[in-house]
Amino acid sequence: MLKKEVQELIDKGEMLPLMEEFYTIQGEGSHTGTAAYFIRIGGCDVGCHWCDVKESWDANLHPPTKTDLIVENAKKYAKTVVITGGEPLMWSLDYITKELRDKGMKTHIETSGAYDFSGVWDWFCLSPKKTKLPTKECYKQADELKMIIHNKNDFQFAEEQAEKVGKKCQLFLQPEWSKKEKMTPMIIDYVMKNPKWRISLQTHKYLNIP
Repeated sequence: MLKKEVQELIDKGEMLPLMEEFYTIQGEGSHTGTAAYFIRIGGCDVGCHWCDVKESWDANLHPPTKTDLIVENAKKYAKTVVITGGEPLMWSLDYITKELRDKGMKTHIETSGAYDFSGVWDWFCLSPKKTKLPTKECYKQADELKMIIHNKNDFQFAEEQAEKVGKKCQLFLQPEWSKKEKMTPMIIDYVMKNPKWRISLQTHKYLNIP
């Protein structure tokens, strides 16, 4: 396929730079402990220094894959699909979510919200980053706000972000993995004093699964 043709399909969301796809247990946030098929799309310029999938940042490392094939793979395994990255909203997700939902699957996303909203979602997990804040539409769409706590200042940032989401949005504080021994006790104390928040842990890492 010619480069121009590939780019046209990418622009329409009919091809995506697929990094990996796998069936596992959701480890974080509101749906912790539930089975889901993860689709990780390459490409991200948000630049979190503690990112644990930095190999996802360069979309050019991940070959454009036909979205229909991705959907067919997902259908074999699960009723719930989580689209993540990288930063998945760098790409149009209207096509993939329509195809997934047409085949009876629920669509979840994990995103920083830093790019224009696209797709149709059963669950929208927003995890804002200081380096590139979410769009207004992404704040509006959020079902879940997941704030990563790397240091004390992140609690203030979390509160600022919580002011921007809807009242029905679930609020989570999650210790950054490399700082979990230091930050988890602080998060426990904070949530006990501020019970609108809940604690999210990266349970998949404790379980040693993807």
